[in-house]
This record gives sequence, structure tokens and C-alpha cells, in this order.
Amino acid sequence: MEAASLPAALELTAGGGAGLSAEKRAVLGTSLLLLQRDYRFERVWFWGRIQGVRGAYYIAEGLGPDRAAPRSRLYSLNCMEWSLLPPATKEMVAQAEQLKGRFQGDPSFEYKYSEVDAEDAERPIEDGKEPMIKEEARLVATIEQIDRAVGIIPRGAFVKTPLGPVHENRNFEGLSLTEAKKLSSYFHFTEPVNLKNKTLLEKADLDPSTDFLDSLEHDIPQGSWTVQLEKGGTVVVLRSLLWLGLTFYHIPMTKQYGYVYFGTGEKNLDLPFML
Repeated sequence: MEAASLPAALELTAGGGAGLSAEKRAVLGTSLLLLQRDYRFERVWFWGRIQGVRGAYYIAEGLGPDRAAPRSRLYSLNCMEWSLLPPATKEMVAQAEQLKGRFQGDPSFEYKYSEVDAEDAERPIEDGKEPMIKEEARLVATIEQIDRAVGIIPRGAFVKTPLGPVHENRNFEGLSLTEAKKLSSYFHFTEPVNLKNKTLLEKADLDPSTDFLDSLEHDIPQGSWTVQLEKGGTVVVLRSLLWLGLTFYHIPMTKQYGYVYFGTGEKNLDLPFML
């Protein structure tokens, strides 16, 4: 969610019971603006907080001119001092998917392969040293996984130019209340997968400038999203049951929307059995 509108946005997503103290909100409001200035980002989003056993990671994302380009990710342990995270790699994500249990809250903490799946533990150990995975790498991979799976935007909020870059749509004035209650009105803000498999006939009714992403209506498993009206029916709130703690809000007929994550960084693997 936008750093500039952070206090109001956090109020709108507080229905799930998670949030930040008044002190943390005040500190973040200042430090995120300094972060934007120091790194020369066009926009800074407060991504959320991953709670560990001994501490918490506060996450921010910096955006450049092309909103669909890979985002710069930073973390802080105190909401004031920020450290830039390395880009996520396929290897990082694959390793993180094998790890179970809570984060520790210490970026230098190292997971041994004995804490990973048994299949990985059977791999030959080179040079007699047991491979280690730092928690910082797990943090990078987990943020990437959550962004890919449940990082969402309303339909029409961004437009794709003929040359490829994606920009904010200045003409976007929000979804109507009727449209805002439909999962098909929200898109995954990541590289599309299902869209590429659509036939030409299915693509005929799509606007290539706005319908260039995958919508939520075909997410697997079905039922992994809840849609609710809150604040007297003035705010539409979507919550993910796959990554518990991810909350998206949109005020219909306005440009106000965003998502935030407050959780432990663990995927809800029991979801198929709960539906």
C-alpha cells in the first residue's frame, strides 16, 4: 500500500485483527519518505510485516517508472533502518518452499539442510560441508512467493503501453460497487500464466491495454479468497486463505486501494482440506 496514505489504509485493513501501533505508524510514515528520497524511487509501498519468533521484519517495496518491472525490496527490524534485499532467484524460491516452521527474526540465522525436506537432505554434500540457507534468502523468496500468488490490483488501475512498459492509469476512478464485489475485477500483479493459454476467441473481448494480467476468478483452489463489505458497506475487502494475513482493500468509485501482509510467512497447506 502507498506510503503516503499508510495511516488511513491500515485502518481500512484492520478488520483482520492485525496492524501496527500508533508509534510504528508514525515512524514508518517518516522513514518510508526518506527511503523514497535516498533510493530515488518513484513510489514506495509498505508491503507488510513477517513476524518471527524473536523479532519481526517490516517490508517495503520501491517502484520505478515501469510498474511491472521487478521491484526493489527492503526490510527493517525497527522501522527506521532499511536494508536492501537481493533479487529473488528460482533456487532461492525452491529452497524456501522446502523449509517448514516459523521465521526466527534474525537475517543471519542459518537453516541446515537437516531442517529441509528429506529428499533434499539425501543430496550429496560437496566438500564435506553441509549446505546452509540464510534466513535473509528465505525472506526474499517468501516475499516473492506471496507477491506472485496474492499480490493484486483492481482491473483498470494500470495500463500497458504499446511499447511494453506498464504505468498507472490516470483515468482510473475506481470500480463500481457491483464490479468491486466480483473476483474477476481483480488481477494478479505479476507475469500472467492463464492469459497465455486463452484462445483467440476468448481474448477477443479483452482490452490489451488493461486486461494483460490473470484475474482471480480462476485461482486454484477455488474458494481461496473471501470478499466482504466493511465500514458500513463502503469498503470492499479481499482476504487470502492461502496466505493467511494478506488483506486487500478498495473503496469503490475512488482510486484508493492496496494490500498489506501481516503474518508468519507460512503458506496454508491445509486449505484444500478446509474448503
